[in-house]
Amino acid sequence: MSALSRRESSILNSIVKAYLESGEPVASQSLARIRGVELSAASIRNVMADLAEQGYLAQPHASAGRIPTPAAIQTYVKTLAVQVVASELAKMRRDLERAQTVEDRMERSSRILTEWTHNAAIAAAIPAAERVLREVQFVVLPERRLLMVVVTAGGEVLNQVVDLAEALGETELVSIRNYVNRSFAGWTLSSARRELERRLRVESLTYDSVLRRLMELHLGGLLDVALDQPEVSLDGASNLLAIDLHLTREAMRDLFRTLEEKKRLLDLLDRYLEKATEGPEVRVGLDEIHPSMGGLAVVGIGVDRPDGTRTRVAVLGPHRMDYARAISAVSHMHQALRSM
Repeated sequence: MSALSRRESSILNSIVKAYLESGEPVASQSLARIRGVELSAASIRNVMADLAEQGYLAQPHASAGRIPTPAAIQTYVKTLAVQVVASELAKMRRDLERAQTVEDRMERSSRILTEWTHNAAIAAAIPAAERVLREVQFVVLPERRLLMVVVTAGGEVLNQVVDLAEALGETELVSIRNYVNRSFAGWTLSSARRELERRLRVESLTYDSVLRRLMELHLGGLLDVALDQPEVSLDGASNLLAIDLHLTREAMRDLFRTLEEKKRLLDLLDRYLEKATEGPEVRVGLDEIHPSMGGLAVVGIGVDRPDGTRTRVAVLGPHRMDYARAISAVSHMHQALRSM
């Protein structure tokens, strides 16, 4: 998308603000009334047509006004300024300091964000050591069981036993081992796990026998073994029931099943909040995580603690969430966690 002119940015921000408040398509005449005598409806209509061509506006019906696309909303949120209020920060810090464990701190963090925003919230503490894969090995056990051994670059030996639907032959095991070691030696386990999952999705239609058996091992936790598991807390998922996400009943069930998956939540945080930043990150449309999440947006931030633990906090809500409120809540949480 090309850079917007000053006039285009101003009109686009007015459209997004009006849409977030009403949820209705915005017409040029109503926007002209909002903006006063600055521009005529005809001039605004011409700018809106240009914005639509650039991918910032969509028209749900031929006779309707325009609605902002995810790209337009993300452009708008960059203009929002948030001030951290000392009294609110102190209150939040006192609540977090009562936590006796990392698990408790994550639960309190997600609960606080939910109370502030009335949306869903995620908080996760991810262990410091990001293990790098050296190689995998397999040991056949009795009764169709398989010991999957992961050796890290640091010399740790991690293992997981999986029950197989059918026994694996030696040739298949060698092929799977060679595929994984050739593809992912030197990768971090989390990166290798994500890439392996992507490849299996893309290549599943080839019906390759080795890939089919590798999928079975992947689901059994092949690259998911770890000495320290992340602590993940989700709060306020029921708030999403009050939001019109235009989902069928089955799609809504898919959404809640997705939110119940710890791996899926970690994938969301890894994908959009991979690095600690000074300000909140905003992503509108999460269909890359799961199709049922296309109508959601995330506002989040990462904190890297002195002990190396990566803490990630985020607010999940609809495209029409109160971004100023969500960014404020996440910013306060960021400051509170950094000071602990």
